[in-house]
Amino acid sequence: VQLQASGGGLVQAGDSLKLSCAASGRISSRYSLGWFRQAPGKEREFAAAIRWNGGDTYYTDSVKGRFTISRDNAKNTVYLQMNSLKPEDTAVYYCAAGSVIRVGVRSEYDYWGQGTLVTVSS
Repeated sequence: VQLQASGGGLVQAGDSLKLSCAASGRISSRYSLGWFRQAPGKEREFAAAIRWNGGDTYYTDSVKGRFTISRDNAKNTVYLQMNSLKPEDTAVYYCAAGSVIRVGVRSEYDYWGQGTLVTVSS
């Protein structure tokens, strides 16, 4: 499975941005797809995830109510709609996929995209 993330950019605080993660190869129904982010000088952290089968969604507390993860099974694509962006959302955003039990645990994901940079200015 190869993952291609896109959609990052420079925005102002309060703006919105939508990230996409296109997957090539077979996406197993057992997979979850997640978005992680890594701010400068910090560890990569979980942001959101979605179960490929069923569509259950999960979010870290800091993005709940502002970010929405969704999927398009026909296009093998996962999206992250980010609203009310804050300067602390500035990070490289990575998409990941795998047969995950604990969606927030980075090591459980088998496949990673290259990352897309989101910069939020105040």
